This record gives sequence, structure tokens and C-alpha cells, in this order.
Amino acid sequence: MTRVAAVQMSSGPKVPENLEAAGKLIAAAVADGAEILVLPENFALMPISDADRLTYAETDGKGPIQDFLAAQSRQHKVWLVGGTFPLLGKTKGKLRSACLVYNDRGERVARYDKIHLFDVELDNGEKYQESNSFEAGREVVVTDTPHGKLGLAVCYDLRFPELFRRLLEQGAEIFAVPSAFTAHTGRAHWEVLVRARAIENLVYVIAAAQTGRHANGRETYGDSLIVNPWGEVLARRAKDPGHVMAEFDRTHLHNMRTSLPSIRHRRLQA
Repeated sequence: MTRVAAVQMSSGPKVPENLEAAGKLIAAAVADGAEILVLPENFALMPISDADRLTYAETDGKGPIQDFLAAQSRQHKVWLVGGTFPLLGKTKGKLRSACLVYNDRGERVARYDKIHLFDVELDNGEKYQESNSFEAGREVVVTDTPHGKLGLAVCYDLRFPELFRRLLEQGAEIFAVPSAFTAHTGRAHWEVLVRARAIENLVYVIAAAQTGRHANGRETYGDSLIVNPWGEVLARRAKDPGHVMAEFDRTHLHNMRTSLPSIRHRRLQA
């Protein structure tokens, strides 16, 4: 079995402070036995304005945030899913919300760019328009680890089950879902969406969240979760920064897929 962890943060607008906080949380999770560790969306930067994202955006393969992730995974000998942070996009003035994965030698092995952008106007008056700053990714990403196949998704992606079916079709056994759900949508939908993606695909889900009131006024829901293929919540952290830990049991997963073969029973496929 493999010890997996979700790190919960309350990130702010200063990258060095966020990296320092993330480093301490990573060290605590590793001390608790983590072998695969997932950081939340926007772990390195929860900006005050869209302009701040451009200020801190990095070129793919170069920059202090990427150096930090490589160093942390190498130092702690842990597989690290680096939440998300802004990388320069293909369109001038646009960014990618990128999730990078590093192996336990500090080598980058995967990059996923958030496909579904959060362009919404909620009934409580909150409005978000991620497409003002970001361009959508296009590639579905699953990467091999010594512990199992890891599929990547980010936050708003949770509402699009067809993405997770694509991950499943590429062999995913674990979904890593860095997130920053709003408090409003989180109260209504966060847990049920995380558990649904686990149940319908018979996978483990590691859902790492932002929490609390941020300097930009945004309030995020928290409630980082690790869920097994039966939909059971193995571990959760409701509020405040910290980590949650559980065991990924690959044998249990494959036994479940044998005894409840719903994946093989599908009749309608895209």
C-alpha cells in the first residue's frame, strides 16, 4: 500500500510566503509517511488582481516555483503534484493554469493544463471569469508512477464527468484534483462531486483544497478529501492549513473492479 496526502493551504498574493508555507506543509506530510502528495490549486499565488498573475507567471521549464517543486520532491523523495500556478500561454497576454508532477528524484514527468475554465456568475453575486486571464488546456493527462497510474484534473473540472472517463480509459487508478472551490459552491457540491468521480470510475481521489478568507476577498471552502473507490471518505480536513493522509491500496481497487464490474458494463460510450 502507498501513503497518499492532500495538502490544504490558505495562499495569498506573495509567492515567497506561499512557497515557504508549502514547504513546511510538505515536510509535515512527508514526516507522516507521504509517498504521493498533492498541493491545492493556486498554491503558489492567490493574486489580488489579474495583473499579478502576469507578474509572477513563469516560462515552462524555468522559474522559482518550478525550482521549488523540483527541489521539494527531490529532497523529500516524494511524488509531488504541484497544485496549479500560472505558466505563460501560447496566446499573448494569456496564461495556462498548469499542474506539474515531479517524481521522487525531482524530475518533472507530467504537465496538465486546466481544461475547464471557471466563467460563472453565482446566485450570491460572486462572479469569476478565468478566461480573461487563462486559455484552456486541451490534453488529458495520465502519468505512470511506481504506485499506480495517476490522472490529473483541477477544481472546476470536477463538474465534467466525461473528462474523468477519458482519464479512466487511459488507465487512471488515482485522480489528483487540486482545487480552490468557492465557499458557496463548496458547501453545495464539493463532497458529492469528489465522491461521485470516485464511485463511477472505481478510483481513489486525492482532492487538495484552498481554505479560508484570502487577501483578495475570496473565500474558499477547504475540506480536503481522500476518497476510495467505494466512495468512502478515508480522510478529510475541514478547515485551516494542514494535510490529510490515507492509504492507496491498489489490490483493493482491482478487487473492487472485479466484484463490481460497472466499468466493463458500459453500453454508451463516446
